[in-house]
Amino acid sequence: MSGETNLDILLRSMQPILHDREYVFCSIRDQNYRNFNVDPVCLFKEDEGLTLILDRQQADAAGLPYISVFCMITLSVHSSLEAVGFLATITNKLAAHGISTNLVSAYYHDHLFVPALRAQEVMALLQELARCANRW
Repeated sequence: MSGETNLDILLRSMQPILHDREYVFCSIRDQNYRNFNVDPVCLFKEDEGLTLILDRQQADAAGLPYISVFCMITLSVHSSLEAVGFLATITNKLAAHGISTNLVSAYYHDHLFVPALRAQEVMALLQELARCANRW
């Protein structure tokens, strides 16, 4: 199953889901993150270190530093990794309201990490975007 590529369909059917946990981005030099007894939702190897996206409580328990706290919103539509303009449309909408967004595209879904204090506002903006797309 390859996922949806049609921008109008993606916007109309994105059905954002706000997860109830808070997430943080941490960077560690030790490439073996298991030494920290954490279970990241995502990890990415960079030249400077290993970036972990994990539950805030896990980071606190492991003593891992972080700068900001985010909420994760999953766009439940099965979007293709080759879809064009979907995330650009969303990030432009959020940027127009001064909201930063960190994106993770996985095989089935796209995930937005947004400032925790603005998560409800983001949900409202995404729902508005989907409603507007349904009028097309």
